[in-house]
Amino acid sequence: MSYEEPKYKIITKTDIYEVRRYEQRTVAQAKYDKADSGFRILFDYISGENESATDVAMTIPVAQSTEINMTAPVTQTNTRGKMVMQFFLPKKYTKETAPRPKDGRIDIIDLPTTYYAVISYSGFASEKNFQTHHRKLKNALDESRITVSGPPIRATYNSPFTLPFFRRNEAMYPLDWD
Repeated sequence: MSYEEPKYKIITKTDIYEVRRYEQRTVAQAKYDKADSGFRILFDYISGENESATDVAMTIPVAQSTEINMTAPVTQTNTRGKMVMQFFLPKKYTKETAPRPKDGRIDIIDLPTTYYAVISYSGFASEKNFQTHHRKLKNALDESRITVSGPPIRATYNSPFTLPFFRRNEAMYPLDWD
């Protein structure tokens, strides 16, 4: 199955990473307690649990980070005991045209054009696998004297039913890029 993903342009590429420029995009963002499921909250929203009972197509990637970062793809973050997760909305939606959430934990937000350094890897999207790759990416960026502007982001592109060696995962850092 093919899912829409945010458009980007590759600015530069090395043997380890690439720098991408992502255009402005709109996300649904959920804030929730650790005991809840941000994925479930947002999945219910795109499955029609919104004011217009509109189904919204699933997009990729789903991304996670450790603190709130308004420039992340589908982002999960931890801020003051709350978690934050974002789903990209299909490009046909804007902040003004996206279905209004019923759930008060969901906001619709426009993310600005942003540059990211990205390293791709396969396998499970485990914390250990993510830590290994975002550290490798950060070391390469430090060697290249490229400044990051936020925490690492875990982007996953496949369902949990995809065999690990077929999975596409990425570790990303937002950049201060001129």
